[in-house]
Amino acid sequence: MIDFSQFPSPCYIMEEELLRKNLQLIKTVADKAGVEIILAFKSFAMWKTFPIFREYIHHSTASSVYEARLALEEFGSRAHTYSPAYTEDDFPEIMRCSSHITFNSLSQFNKFYPVIAAEGNDISCGIRVNPEYSEVETELYNPCAPGTRFGVTADLLPKDLPCGIEGFHCHCHCESSSYELERTLVHLEEKFAYWFSQIKWLNLGGGHLMTRKGYDTDHLIQLLQKLKKRYPHLQIILEPGSAFTWQTGVLSSTIVDIVESKGIKTAILNVSFTCHMPDCLEMPYQPEVRGAKRGNEGEYIYRLGGNSCLSGDYMGLWSFDHELQIGEQIIFEDMIHYTMVKTNMFNGIHHPSIGLWTKDQKAQIYKNFSYEDYRNRMS
Repeated sequence: MIDFSQFPSPCYIMEEELLRKNLQLIKTVADKAGVEIILAFKSFAMWKTFPIFREYIHHSTASSVYEARLALEEFGSRAHTYSPAYTEDDFPEIMRCSSHITFNSLSQFNKFYPVIAAEGNDISCGIRVNPEYSEVETELYNPCAPGTRFGVTADLLPKDLPCGIEGFHCHCHCESSSYELERTLVHLEEKFAYWFSQIKWLNLGGGHLMTRKGYDTDHLIQLLQKLKKRYPHLQIILEPGSAFTWQTGVLSSTIVDIVESKGIKTAILNVSFTCHMPDCLEMPYQPEVRGAKRGNEGEYIYRLGGNSCLSGDYMGLWSFDHELQIGEQIIFEDMIHYTMVKTNMFNGIHHPSIGLWTKDQKAQIYKNFSYEDYRNRMS
C-alpha cells in the first residue's frame, strides 16, 4: 500500500510490484506464443523505469525522432519506428536509432528507402497496411475509419512488393480483446495473405489489453500459435502500450476549494483534467476515484474540478461516504498510461511530480517540476 505522505501532491505514482506483475504476464504470453511483444512509448515513456522493463522485454516502438532516440539512448536498443510521415531533416536520426522502419505510404517508402539502401545498414523496412476493418467505436481512436490517413489498402499494393519491403504493420485496436484480434485476422489474411510469402515479419500493432482483468490470455496464445503455424516463416510482433502499465499506479491530488452553484458542489483540485488527464476528455471516460462511486446517488455528491481556466475542466458526479474537506486527498486510479506522455502546460499549471513506490516500500521521486520547466518550454 502506497504511503502517500512520502510523496508531494500532486504526483503520478507507479507501483513497482504491479508493474512487474504486468511485465511477467506479458513475457509469459510472448514466450508461450513464440512472438515478440515490445513497449509502445506513445502510451508510456517514463524512462527511469526502463531498467525494470529490460528484465522482461528487449525492444520498444517509436513514433517520432525523439521517441526513437529514447529507445536507443535510454531503453538500450534500437527502435521499431513508425510515423505517418518522415521528414528529410529527421530521417538521418531516425535511421541511427532504428532497427525497423515502417512507412505509412508507398510514396514515403520510395522517397526514403534509397537513403537507407545507400547507407548499407541493417534496417528492416516495412509498410503499414490497412485491413479496412476495426471494432474501435470511438472515431478519434479508430485508425481504419473511412478516409483514414493510416496505411495502404490491398488494392494499392503491386503483386510484387518493391525491393526492400520486409514486413507489414497493422494497427486497428484500442483496449481490445483477443476475440477482436481473431476477427481482425480474418480480414487481414483475406486481404493481405497473398503477400505474406514476400515478407519476413508481421507487426500486429497495439491495443491488445492482455493485462486487463478478464482478458483471455489463453485464447490469445492459441491464436498467435495458430497464426505462426500458418505462416512459420513470419516473425510476429505486438506492440501494446496500455497493457504494460494498466492499473499500475495513481495520480494523487488535493482539494484546494469547494464551491457550489445551482445545487452542484464542486471540489476543486490541484490537478487539471485538461492538463494532466487529457484522455478523460478525449476518449472520453471517467476515471475511478478511490473511496467514491460514480453517479449522483448518495448523501455526499460532488463534481471534481480541475484548476485550469477551461470551463470544461471537470468530471463528475461522484458519491462519497462523507463530506469532503479542503486539504483532503483525492486519488485517481489507473493514471500511468496515456497521462504523463500527454500532459501540457496550458495556463502554466504546475505539473504533478513523478515517482515510484518500490517493491521495498520506499518512495523514489523521479521528477519535481518547476517554473523553469514552463519557462523553458515557452522560450
